[in-house]
Formats: sequence, structure tokens, C-alpha cells
Amino acid sequence: MSVAKRLNQLQRIDLEVESKEQALQQITSQLGDNQTVVRVQNKLALETHNLEELRKQQHSAEWEIDSLESKLATVEKELYSGRIGNPKELTNLQHEVDGLRAKRSQLEDEALEIMDKVELTEAGVATLSNELKTVETKWHRQQQQLSAEMKEIKTKLSDLKHKRQVLLAEIDPKAVELYHELSRQKRQAVAKIEQGICGSCRISLPITDLQRARSGDLVQCSSCGRILFQA
Repeated sequence: MSVAKRLNQLQRIDLEVESKEQALQQITSQLGDNQTVVRVQNKLALETHNLEELRKQQHSAEWEIDSLESKLATVEKELYSGRIGNPKELTNLQHEVDGLRAKRSQLEDEALEIMDKVELTEAGVATLSNELKTVETKWHRQQQQLSAEMKEIKTKLSDLKHKRQVLLAEIDPKAVELYHELSRQKRQAVAKIEQGICGSCRISLPITDLQRARSGDLVQCSSCGRILFQA
């Protein structure tokens, strides 16, 4: 096998190693990333806090209504007891009863509004709780999949690097040095000859270069400098 063919194999391995390492970096960045879960958790925590506050308001309103009912019952009992004959006192008691009834009606309306908010917020908490379960399940499944992919990629990388070392031992060190220098400059150091044209820069190659490449000599493109590989 010619040096150019071996260098082409080396390039294919290096490009695959690069691709696998990029995939590994991406997986590493995704592992442990639970922003979606945290976002739903925060929304659920906020909605749960709102629900607790509304329930406190509801209990407070109910307590206030009960207290008002007790006070109203006492005043009404006094008003209708027949013990008070003074018209002014009776009028004052009636006004107090009317005021307490109006206040009770207002508090009952407010309590109903709070109750509606509690029901809506309870529904919101239930929805977010279900969403959190779904998101967590999906996240755990994704993490397991990413871990499996990482393990597989690491195994492939290990195999590729072993193949690379074996291949390097078969190539002249000077050719390897040229390959590395070109790789640093151009990323791809080897170009395939396609119908007499350099596969990288698309320039027609001289007949002499084509003949030398076919004979197995190490030939560089006169235009882009890449090592020419004849399939």
C-alpha cells in the first residue's frame, strides 16, 4: 500500500476521532443538565406557595364570617327579645344588625372569590405536578441514554486510537510529519484525485503528478499543497 493511501486512512481515522470527541463533548455538556426539570420545579413551588397563601386567606375569611355570625346572632337576639322598649335603642340595634348583615354578605362574596381562586390554583398545582413527573421521567430516560452513548463512543474512540497507533508505525516518520503539518494548516491534509482533478481545490493536475501519484510516490498538489491520494 502506498504512503498516500496510508495517510488517507490516517486522515479518515483522525476525522472520525474528531467527530467522536465533539459528540463526547456535547454529551458531557448534557449530562446532569436538568434546567427543564428545575424550571418546572420552580413553577410548581411558586404555585404551591400561592395555594398555601390562598388557603390561609380562605380560613381567615371563614373565621371572620363565623365570628360575625356569632356577633349578629347576639345582637338579633337582643333586638327581638322584647326587653328593650326605648325606640332609639331599638333603632340603633336595627342599624347594627343591618350593618352586620351587610358586612357578612360582603365577606361571603370575598370568601367565594377566594374559593374560586383556590380551586383554580389547586388545578394548576395538579397540572404542574403531572408535568413535573413527565419531565423527570423523560430526563432520567435521556440521562440513561446519554450515559450509554458516552460509553459506546469512548469504546469506539479507544479502538480508533489503537488503529491510529498501529497505522502510524507503518508510515515513514517524515511523511507523518508532513501530514501533521498540513493538518494543522488545512485540517484535511490528504486530497483524493478525481478524474485528474484535486478533490480539495478542484484544480487540474499535471500529467507528471498524476503519473507519480499512480506509481505510489508522495505527491503534493501544486495549488493547495495537499498530499494527493489516488484511489
